[in-house]
Order: sequence, then structure tokens, then C-alpha cells
Amino acid sequence: MNLYNALLSVFIVLMITPMSATASDAAAGEDVSPSDEDVPFSVATRTTPSTDGQTWELSLVMDDDAYENGTTFEITTQVCTNNGVCDPPVLMEATIDDKMQYVSLTPPSDHTYVNWRVKAIYSDDTYTNFPSGDWYTTWSSCYFQQDSGWGGVDYKDGKCDTGTESESIPGFSVLLAGASVMIAAAINRRD
Repeated sequence: MNLYNALLSVFIVLMITPMSATASDAAAGEDVSPSDEDVPFSVATRTTPSTDGQTWELSLVMDDDAYENGTTFEITTQVCTNNGVCDPPVLMEATIDDKMQYVSLTPPSDHTYVNWRVKAIYSDDTYTNFPSGDWYTTWSSCYFQQDSGWGGVDYKDGKCDTGTESESIPGFSVLLAGASVMIAAAINRRD
């Protein structure tokens, strides 16, 4: 087996392996939120559920102790879609007003949830991630979860009805199309 065929085989296996994204250990449709006593901030506002094509907003209030000792926050988000693909995490550019920090994004059509987390950076350049090793999660108004199926307030009559019309190219379909092109090229090369 030559290198080309080996690489092609690996690529095909990766393309047909089911991809799944999980939102922590929480049940489908149940937001994962910080416990106020465990974090140096409180959630002032958060859009829940998130809705395809509509602005999702999050605003945090820094605790007095954190504010007074020079702590800063970095807020990172990640959007996952109903086909099991998650976008790479994005460090958000927050609007800061004294102790308040605001971020927003517009989820694409067919998204399952918006993940978010906070990195608290202390004055001595050490930091702590909240939550540690995981994400807080805001579920979509219409989502698909492999274990539980479809759900959300906008899931009606077998489809999502969010009131927005938008098109998307599911990530898995793009990868499958790429695999098909490579297979066709390999078959064509043998002829």
C-alpha cells in the first residue's frame, strides 16, 4: 500500500466516523450555569434559549474583590450545530463598563447550543478557568441531541420554526463531499 492510499484510507475513516459534540454532563435542553458562590462574577443577563440567526448576549458583573485586586476576564465562546460539529472556540472582544463585561454573537442556523467560559486573570498573571475544563452552556430554541432527539421551544411539527430563514452548509456534509472527491480521484487514478 503506497502513502497516497494510506492517507486516503485514514481520511475516509475520519470522514465516516460519527462526530458528536456534548454539552457537559447536563441533560439535553438544560442550560449549564455558574454557581454564584463558586465564581468571581455573576451573570447579569444571558439570552436563553439562543435562537438561530438572532443575537445571543451575555453580560457579567465582576465581584468587588476581583475588581479591587485588578482581576481581568477573558470570555470565550463556542457554537455547536445539530450535526455534531462545534466551531473552534473564539476569544470574544468584550465591551467593558466598570465591573460589567458584555459579549454577543449571532448563532448560525441549525445550532444546538452556545458554550461559554471565563478566564479570570489575576494581578500576578496567574489565572483560573471557570468552569474548570468544561463549558457553561446555553441551549438553542431548537436542537438535536443524539441521545434524546429533537427538542426546544421552537421545535414544532417535525422541524425547527424559529421565524428566521437562513441557509447553512452543515460541516459534516462538507467533509463528506471532500471525501467523495478524494475517492473519485483515487478511482480515476487507478484507471
